[in-house]
Amino acid sequence: MRTIDMQNKLTALKTRIKEMGSMAIGFSGGLDSTFLLKVAHDILKDRVLAVIARSTTFPEREFRQAESFVRAKGIRYAIIDSEELELEGFAANPVDRCYYCKKELFTRIIETARENGLSYIADGANLDDLSDYRPGMLATKELQVVSPLKDCGLTKDEIRALAREMGLSVWNKPSFACLASRFPYGQEITAEKLGMVDRAEQFLLDLGFRQVRVRHHGDLARIEVAVEERKKFFGERIMDEVYAELKRIGFTYIALDLKGYRTGSMNENINK
Repeated sequence: MRTIDMQNKLTALKTRIKEMGSMAIGFSGGLDSTFLLKVAHDILKDRVLAVIARSTTFPEREFRQAESFVRAKGIRYAIIDSEELELEGFAANPVDRCYYCKKELFTRIIETARENGLSYIADGANLDDLSDYRPGMLATKELQVVSPLKDCGLTKDEIRALAREMGLSVWNKPSFACLASRFPYGQEITAEKLGMVDRAEQFLLDLGFRQVRVRHHGDLARIEVAVEERKKFFGERIMDEVYAELKRIGFTYIALDLKGYRTGSMNENINK
């Protein structure tokens, strides 16, 4: 149900978008960027461009879903190739890894926006993103990328409610972050390891899990699923299936995180 506060925020968002006149949006196909893109397209029509990145840190299923959405809605889009592993400092996985990624990605999006004569570059950051460690936000700030959802005070729950009201199928889509976020800081990221994580998560999704992370700790896979989904592991058959498949993928040890999925679990020991 839409509250007065939500309505005011949505009105502010529409006003802000109309004032900007034209924009390119970094589009991942997730809830936040999909909601922003839909609202922007309703207002700006062909003066908005969705920019979709293709890389080894972004699962093919997510790329296909993002492209399918813009095609179905008749939204202008561009595809850029982004290979983060080639960026100096990225593969070493420092605590500010996301800074390098966002800097490269949005530099490419800025170039694409200029080629198309667009005035602003936007991302789907929302107000809740301020509560977690997100070094990538420094890069977007330096590049003068705007965050209309955050600026208008919209939270994740409010965006979900509004997206549902608008009939967007992603209204209840689980949160997703690039595959590089599955590695402890300081552990080298390689294409092979990214592939292991991608295949392991796809296997769990195919089993019916909705919110999934497979954290790569060397030869150990630490599985996070939504709190309410943990009970699915209480049967021997599912445990045996998961163990066998992740072993085949290349992990030696397979463990379930008893706390379950939570945003930024790899950031929990940064200040310890």
